[in-house]
Amino acid sequence: MSDALAPPEAPAQTPTLAEPFDRAAFAAATNASEDQLADLDRFLVLLTERNAQLNLVGPSALAAFWLRHAYDSAQLLVFAPEALVWADIGAGAGFPGLVLAILLKGRPGAQVHLMESTAKRCRFLEEACLALDLPAIVHNARAEDLELKVDVVTARAVAPLVKLLGYAWPYLCRGATGLFFKGQDVETELKAATRYWKFHARLIPSLSSPQGRIVQLKRISRVRPG
Repeated sequence: MSDALAPPEAPAQTPTLAEPFDRAAFAAATNASEDQLADLDRFLVLLTERNAQLNLVGPSALAAFWLRHAYDSAQLLVFAPEALVWADIGAGAGFPGLVLAILLKGRPGAQVHLMESTAKRCRFLEEACLALDLPAIVHNARAEDLELKVDVVTARAVAPLVKLLGYAWPYLCRGATGLFFKGQDVETELKAATRYWKFHARLIPSLSSPQGRIVQLKRISRVRPG
């Protein structure tokens, strides 16, 4: 069964963020370097240019890029600061995977695996990785069909937890920690998942949204039928 525990290093509630949450606020919240901020600037330009053709994110999401996408993604490094090898399931427009790759760039051994089944999104991800010289590999494949050893597997807005664990199983069973973005219905999703999975779970308050939660999963196994 799952145990929802308050992590020792997570804040009890979402901290007060600077208004408006812009590039400067992101830099203050993350201690990002000027090189990292410059890469995020270039990523935003590329995303804006390609969004018209590919419909990667909604227009309102672009307007809130620094909080809703960049900081939302970057917060994962707070919860797994030593992790170097990441897998992003359903990488889509690059959140959180491309942001993580930008922030991990230059760290020896860092690599982000971006998994996306839609070819046009893979082309965008590959273009961004090449343009920014990122330590990332794009896989035009379903996550559950790959066998990779990673430190952390993550996903944002991909599927309910009961399905998501099936996608993430090849990584979790090899020792990866799961860090999954979820909303207010996370308790319901956790309960549903216990019908098929045993795991240890921590619910971490999101640093970017008072409604958001990060589900940290470890020690997972399948529930035997019957």
